[in-house]
Amino acid sequence: MIIVFIVLLIAIILFIFDFWRYDIVAIMALLFITVIGIIPFEQTFIGFSHSAIITVIAVLIISKGLINSGLVDEISKKLSKVSNNTILQIFILLMAVSILSAFMNNVGALALLMPVAIRFARKAGKSPSIFLMPLAFGSHFGGWITLIGTPSNLIVSSFRVRNGVGPFNMFDFSLIGIGISLACIIFIALGGWRLIPKRERRDPEGALTQINKYLTEVHITEKSKLVGKRLYDITNITSADVIIINLIRDRTMHPAPSNLRVLQEGDILIIEGNHEDLKLFINDTKLELSEDRTFKEGIFGSDEVSVMEVVIGPTSIMNRQTVKSLNLYNTYGINLLAIAHHEERLITRLNRIKLKIGDVLLIQGHKETLDATLSDLGCLPLAERSINLGKPRQIFLSIIIFGTALAISALNILPVHIAFSIAALTMILFKVISLEEAYKSINWPIIILLGAMIPVGLALEITGGSRFIASILLESGIIVSPLIALILILIITMFLSDIINNVAAVIIIAPIAINLAMTFGVSIDPFLIAVLIGGSSAFLTPIGHQSNVLVMGPGGYKFGDYWRLGLIIEVIIIVVGIPLILLFFPF
Repeated sequence: MIIVFIVLLIAIILFIFDFWRYDIVAIMALLFITVIGIIPFEQTFIGFSHSAIITVIAVLIISKGLINSGLVDEISKKLSKVSNNTILQIFILLMAVSILSAFMNNVGALALLMPVAIRFARKAGKSPSIFLMPLAFGSHFGGWITLIGTPSNLIVSSFRVRNGVGPFNMFDFSLIGIGISLACIIFIALGGWRLIPKRERRDPEGALTQINKYLTEVHITEKSKLVGKRLYDITNITSADVIIINLIRDRTMHPAPSNLRVLQEGDILIIEGNHEDLKLFINDTKLELSEDRTFKEGIFGSDEVSVMEVVIGPTSIMNRQTVKSLNLYNTYGINLLAIAHHEERLITRLNRIKLKIGDVLLIQGHKETLDATLSDLGCLPLAERSINLGKPRQIFLSIIIFGTALAISALNILPVHIAFSIAALTMILFKVISLEEAYKSINWPIIILLGAMIPVGLALEITGGSRFIASILLESGIIVSPLIALILILIITMFLSDIINNVAAVIIIAPIAINLAMTFGVSIDPFLIAVLIGGSSAFLTPIGHQSNVLVMGPGGYKFGDYWRLGLIIEVIIIVVGIPLILLFFPF
């Protein structure tokens, strides 16, 4: 038991500091407790045969099918026509993302609606930060509504099965989730959004990323107007608002160079500025972008060449890679023109920057291949797409397939993992989604995390660790009744979800919650629902959920921005959620 506690503590620390990705940490924990004999060798990978794994894979494939069919894009198109009223826009965005994320991958729902939110901001002349954080938070709300709303729900349901009660049905806790969601949506729309820090800097022509400045490199060539000029003279050549971060000459970096330094041919400048200022600066000074290789006639777009702002998604192959190691031009035929890192100020060479989820990139490539390339890279465009990207419309077919799977699972005709697997296969057979797209749509890090953490959670139970923690809580004198225990479980799960992945959080807390319920001699259901609700309530930090990280760059948020709105939302969850839980799942 002590060994399991130590392993879990180390895993939580590694999850928080993100030294290794969460799936690697989970595998390390699993293999360690296997090697030392806590889990038998033949049960090491039993988690990968769990029905929750199959359901998550099927839901991800179906989500991609719904996107391919044009259904979700049509919804996005309708939403973009909402009147220019901030309260109404935020309300509609929250309702839409909550409903979508209840039935499809929540990060996918967020990604589809981010361009709509940014368009709202541009039309209203407001900062995108006002819209993007509520949108990210709203993508969590769907996890409270259906069994498939988030992978952690399926894990909680499996604990119910393990205790002989049977799984949750598709809509068992929907009324609870809808009630909490509506309370949070109304609060955010009516005034909660005012708690979000507003980044007021905006580009006059509506560049989508309006908060963080880009960092890029430029070469001084013989044709440049800066040859022989002092840095001080730049203001006489261009009105662009850029900052010279570094001067590189003969492979030597000179941070914050003096304004009196004379520039030479071959010098490299690392400059910081927004999209429009970078464009103006390069055009006025006749400099060349260091990363640009073939598109020099149309650096900022032409009939054949397009420039697009994108954000690095949670499954992107660019995450944790450097610009140099990606070799984007030779491998993918695109150029990386500039990078906007969230929160950090970068002073290194562009090709040495380690990219992260949520970074905003200025990408240049040929129009006919750019969309496909971004899909391969796992990047999400911050501009509204043309509907369906040229795919044949199969909206009606996708609705029939998905609706049938929902009905079959809701009526308990087939288990959810079987019904949704059939639906995913049907979408592939009817070419709503290709086999290649199906495999690409699967979030493999989450699958690895699930498969590895399920046996780790089992180890916590078989060693008596969950019973021990429950007894410590009871002996502390804090828990004097089942109601106090229920509130505490919800708070602890929310807190843990704020700092580590929600799947790991519920795997750790669910067995403790069950032991508390059994000690009081009451039903385990309200405690499992509290864990389920808390597992989708990561609102205090950007690291608790991929959706929070994804908007950090486009919204220009700092780490400490999230708790301002998130803390009140978590209080609302407790105040509204506990009575609703006890109403539908009494002790």
